[in-house]
Amino acid sequence: MKHIYGFLLLSFASLGIVFSGCRSKNKQIPEEISYNFHIRPILTDKCFACHGPDVNKLKAGLRLDIPELALAELKENPGKFALVPGEPEESELFHRVASKDPTYLMPNVESNLPVLTDYEVALIKKWIEQGAKFENHWAFMKPEKKELPKVSDKDWCANPIDYFILNKLDDLGLEPNAQADKERLLKRVALDLTGLPPSLEMMDGFMADDTPSGYDNVVEKLLSSPSYGEKMAVSWLDVARYSDSYGYQDDNIRTQWPWRDWVIHAFNENMPYDQFLTWQMAGDMLPDADKEKILATAFFRNHKYTEEGGVIDEEYRIEYLLDKTKTFSKGILGLTAECAQCHDHKYDPIPQKDYYSLLAFFNNTPEVGYEGSVEMSKPAKHPLIELTQEDIKGILFFIKKLDTDTMIVSVMEELDTLRKTYVLNRGKYDEPTEEVKPRALNAVMPFDTSKFVPNRLGLAKWTIDQDNPLTARVYVNRIWQDFFGKGIVKTSGDFGMQGELPTHPELLDWLAVDFMENGWDIQRLVKMIVNSSTYRQSSKVSEEKLSVDPDNVYLSVGARYRLPAEFVRDLILSSSGLLVDKIGGPSVKPYQPDGLWEAATSGRGVLNTYRQDKGESLYRRGMYTFIKLTLTPPSSMIFDASNRDQCEVKRPNTNTPLQALVMMNDPTVLEASRVLGEKLSLESSTPEEKIVKAFRLIVCRLPQEKEFDILNGYYEDQIQIFDAGQSNPEVLLNAGEFPHLEVDPKTAASLIAVIQIIYNMEESITKT
Repeated sequence: MKHIYGFLLLSFASLGIVFSGCRSKNKQIPEEISYNFHIRPILTDKCFACHGPDVNKLKAGLRLDIPELALAELKENPGKFALVPGEPEESELFHRVASKDPTYLMPNVESNLPVLTDYEVALIKKWIEQGAKFENHWAFMKPEKKELPKVSDKDWCANPIDYFILNKLDDLGLEPNAQADKERLLKRVALDLTGLPPSLEMMDGFMADDTPSGYDNVVEKLLSSPSYGEKMAVSWLDVARYSDSYGYQDDNIRTQWPWRDWVIHAFNENMPYDQFLTWQMAGDMLPDADKEKILATAFFRNHKYTEEGGVIDEEYRIEYLLDKTKTFSKGILGLTAECAQCHDHKYDPIPQKDYYSLLAFFNNTPEVGYEGSVEMSKPAKHPLIELTQEDIKGILFFIKKLDTDTMIVSVMEELDTLRKTYVLNRGKYDEPTEEVKPRALNAVMPFDTSKFVPNRLGLAKWTIDQDNPLTARVYVNRIWQDFFGKGIVKTSGDFGMQGELPTHPELLDWLAVDFMENGWDIQRLVKMIVNSSTYRQSSKVSEEKLSVDPDNVYLSVGARYRLPAEFVRDLILSSSGLLVDKIGGPSVKPYQPDGLWEAATSGRGVLNTYRQDKGESLYRRGMYTFIKLTLTPPSSMIFDASNRDQCEVKRPNTNTPLQALVMMNDPTVLEASRVLGEKLSLESSTPEEKIVKAFRLIVCRLPQEKEFDILNGYYEDQIQIFDAGQSNPEVLLNAGEFPHLEVDPKTAASLIAVIQIIYNMEESITKT
């Protein structure tokens, strides 16, 4: 046991993390004060509770969120003004926040809000001196591609990204890290581009390649791998709430997986993002619509459906429209528009009428709210598309061979006549009020009917218009989030006024404009990110950096975080040699604890009991695991996978003991350890070489001397235990259903025990 404890301690020490307390740092007042980035955050946190958009809590009749009202004469103090542009001494707001008199100071004691810091008071004063200029919300203004900022070290900058990052680090007095060592860098980029660890052959080739183009060659190879499309598709499946069942109580089976295969295909073909969106939003309405374009519209039909008896058809039809509207507004525009379902949005300029005008685009489909009970369940709901074997031999070649002659998928379709849409009182399906016409959100960009036809295709064209300020920003931010763990805007689903401000606004805008200027080319954007010096930094953290930037929001070190749930599974299967690399096809049901499925079902339908698959289906990538909406696959759920019951643009990243229990007890981990141990035990190499190979396969680097000594010592301990009859090696050799090899039980079991320890290293399932 002493070897295990020593190894775990060493694995943390090897990360190079230094812990320390935070220290304060004097902030410099900016030369130019921005309302959006300097003043509004202060007002939001400390003033808007009493003087903001919630009229029910308004105090003294003063609103500070609307310029005309903020600059008007104070109702309770005639002749005085909260703000007098250019004159802080004449501005009541400045006097109140700067006061030392507790009876005069704002925020007052009764509000339970913290008073402004000296720095915040200084910002307010300088803002007033500079004219107290208000600005439209930053995310609703068209992005601009500004000149690259000045930096202290141009030689460090590999591409434009680095100029913006280094400029901010210069302001903070920080220097970027040196480049990560080649082993860790290769693991990082392989996991980010394919979701799989690099093979031994790729490791050996990269380590031996000392040419300047070595890293670029690896990037190109990974981008050309079919696994790239699988990796990139996972986060989009979260946005699109893809699942294999309908949800609600009965939660029966559905067949949307051909759409999932199309998404993988689209990423592998590097379909431009504007086309990717257009096909999914309105592929059926394009002049040259074919089955592939119609299949793409399944994006909007992935929501939950009820099959319970006695439901009200119109109630659930409206529920489905609300879901489509939320998926569009949150997943594509990055807005919390659903707040306007029942009333005008309290923070963003989205009136309830505008919300239902947006919903109207989706209200013209023949979809119904209720289409039969679970006894009459269908794998797809009307409107639908039938995919035949002939289709798969032709235009839909990327879909795996069907088990039946046809496959049906729920897709979008338009009615011949326009269905009327109404604002719903308090969002109630049976209380229609004012009629509205299809219009996109005016706060984002006016919907010019001379330019955009008021239907889904027109909405798609409005969405990808070069003047739309959100679409490119939101997607670029989400790609950034996929590679750095957090977006430039941390609240990637909320670019509105209550969302987080971007840490690097000029970089976000530069990337968004560059993305559009270069044909919405996703691979080009990805390549720019992974080729930047910012991305390639070592993730070791110094005491100074931990103190100044504890959350690494300014990226003075390489991003480091645990792999998403699907890729934890993929790393285990790939490193052990179990992974079946077939792309697409129906979802599979791997190992799962007994009884869980049955406890979360009504007992009706074909999914009333869990029927585990056999053979190669046990070893498919995590993204192909069957997703039942009422029961997310348990091991995936423990590693924070989306439950897919609604649009999700950012997963949490938790750290709980349950994750360690999964890595120690999950049948897939135990089987992977057994299979790899058996294979290694039969190789003509020494025990020491076998341990090193296992370590490289899983951790993707050579073990340090101390690490190797601990593992080798543990291996020798296990041999002695088995020789002494203190433990039965068959316990370790009985894991899983994969065919066994003829091995020496003691040798193989000792290797299996070592491999289990390696899988349980924190670094093994972490992108370092």
